[in-house]
Amino acid sequence: MPARRPADRVVAAVRNPNGAVDLAARGVHVRLGDYDDPATLRTAFKGADRLLLISSPELEPYRRARQHQAAIDAARAAGVGSIAYTSFLGADTQADGVTAAHHSTERTLLASGLPHTLLRHPFYSEAFLNPGLHAAVASGELADGTGGRGINTAFRSDLAEAAARVLTEDCHIGRAYDFTGRLWTYNQLAHALSRISGKPVAHRDRHDRAPRVQGWFEEQVRAGALEQQTDDLEHVLGHPVTTLDQAVTAILTQPAPPTAGPALE
Repeated sequence: MPARRPADRVVAAVRNPNGAVDLAARGVHVRLGDYDDPATLRTAFKGADRLLLISSPELEPYRRARQHQAAIDAARAAGVGSIAYTSFLGADTQADGVTAAHHSTERTLLASGLPHTLLRHPFYSEAFLNPGLHAAVASGELADGTGGRGINTAFRSDLAEAAARVLTEDCHIGRAYDFTGRLWTYNQLAHALSRISGKPVAHRDRHDRAPRVQGWFEEQVRAGALEQQTDDLEHVLGHPVTTLDQAVTAILTQPAPPTAGPALE
């Protein structure tokens, strides 16, 4: 996507400015902005008309929600005109688990009186469609425990472009978008791997529970929790989202990593 605003009209608020030298080199104004230091947020947001509030990486829900509240308070004190917040699917109705902090933040935004747009994200496709798929091609087998249910992940690149459009267009204030990609299944992924690599990749249902977060994710998929589908992302983008075939083609045209792991890790 071509640049929608000159780089010198963009400010990036980051916890470690030394880690954003690539942005500074492009002309972006890099400022210190730490969720746990509200004073830095007020300074970082000064003069901003629109703010993209990217949810904190903090995992503890209460602390995460407090960090978001500090950012919203700082935006209001700095005179920011509107906020676009990266929430999570279901945060409007669910207040526990993955959505707990997002639910709280959506309510905080509403109470703040600031014009805002909610960008509810799904899980990211890159966590599952990544160079680890080279291992499935090499072994000729793709195993999973999702029970053949649909998965509505979306790619970060599509979500980033959608956020840029929301920030630079005037028709999104007051909207809440439920972003999803096109539904895909591991059976479809195995077919795509076979077709694009030219090597047969068989799909195998795995019935034992996968370790760690992979097992939790597969349980959610089997329960149908990732089958929600909307056209919000394509509507905001103004073009189709990245397809499964496009993703697999991009992955397989890159060299395999030295030790490619399972696709879900």
